[in-house]
Amino acid sequence: MSRNESSAPRPQLVNWDIAASTAASLTPAGPTMAPKDVARAVENMRSLAEASVGHVHTISRLDAARDLRDSELLVVDRASWSTANAQSFRALLQPALDQLAESRPEALRSASLALGGSVTGVQLGTILAFLSSKVLGQYDPFVPSRNGQGGRLLLVAPNIVSVERELNVDPSDFRLWVCLHEQTHRVQFAAAPWLKDHMTGEIGQLTSGLMDKADTLSERLGAAVKHLSASRSAGGAGKAGRNGTQDVAHGQDVGGAGVLSLLQDEEDRARMSHLTAVMSLLEGHANVVMDGVDGSIVPSVRTIRRRFNARGKSRGPLEKLVRQFMGLDAKMRQYSDGARFVRRAVSQTGMDGFNAVWEAEAHLPTEREIHAPDEWIDRMSLRRG
Repeated sequence: MSRNESSAPRPQLVNWDIAASTAASLTPAGPTMAPKDVARAVENMRSLAEASVGHVHTISRLDAARDLRDSELLVVDRASWSTANAQSFRALLQPALDQLAESRPEALRSASLALGGSVTGVQLGTILAFLSSKVLGQYDPFVPSRNGQGGRLLLVAPNIVSVERELNVDPSDFRLWVCLHEQTHRVQFAAAPWLKDHMTGEIGQLTSGLMDKADTLSERLGAAVKHLSASRSAGGAGKAGRNGTQDVAHGQDVGGAGVLSLLQDEEDRARMSHLTAVMSLLEGHANVVMDGVDGSIVPSVRTIRRRFNARGKSRGPLEKLVRQFMGLDAKMRQYSDGARFVRRAVSQTGMDGFNAVWEAEAHLPTEREIHAPDEWIDRMSLRRG
């Protein structure tokens, strides 16, 4: 490599600053509230988030819920959520991109010319802007908090207020119900301090593998289109079973999985399958804890569950299309699939037996075991007599 080449600025696959600024500029305004009402709502959410920790401890029986000082609780607006997630994506993906730039600079340059770091930043920012009005809360383990190496719990205040108004439910009850789910994620990573590094490593390797194959995208697209056309000509469209259409890890075709599926080899698919299982576990467990509350904790919990679950049926066709394109419906299946796994495991092993899942990487369920929890129970030798 010549001196000029070595001193040339490294091309960016994603311009993170543009992603953050685009998201902030496109984020829709939240519900109209007087400043004093905003302050009151934020303080109420903070209080309920703290109160929810004790309930998470009682239901989950995880001692990690006793001390969460290493992580941080933030009540944010939509633009702040978008900025925080741009930071999180950067923390997750930039190391893999840097590694690719060192090992195969020509591949990164080629991809940069084809995609453009600025264009990709705008695209990511647009996605974050759309999501910023949908997300109620999120635990981000990948960006350290100001308190230490733990992550950040984000409660998106305008979205919580918007949904509680839409459902016409008691605000304090709904906010506590939401906090139970999000605080459970915070407790999960405190109970399994190894999990953050494990997921970071898996996502980094998956990203590296996908980017390393970016220069073959056009050939893979062509092959996929031919395969899809042949399949539809033979009458195969719409006949795939559960494992053929659910998500990328299950071998979804081009129409459902998007570009990522075209870049995956067997190792990538195995890693994606593992990450899908982990996410299903985390989301399902949080839902089980959230649904473990009764009227003594959240008086109107039955009304909240009924109205919240019915809410998805009222989405317009455009939003349904966007959600399907972005994989949000697949994420909702992670909630239900994971919850079924956790409920079955707890019913057969007790909560203390199930909590062995947080002890080591080898204890995590596979994607197959998520759908067949008895296999995980038998592998772990946890079944009660």
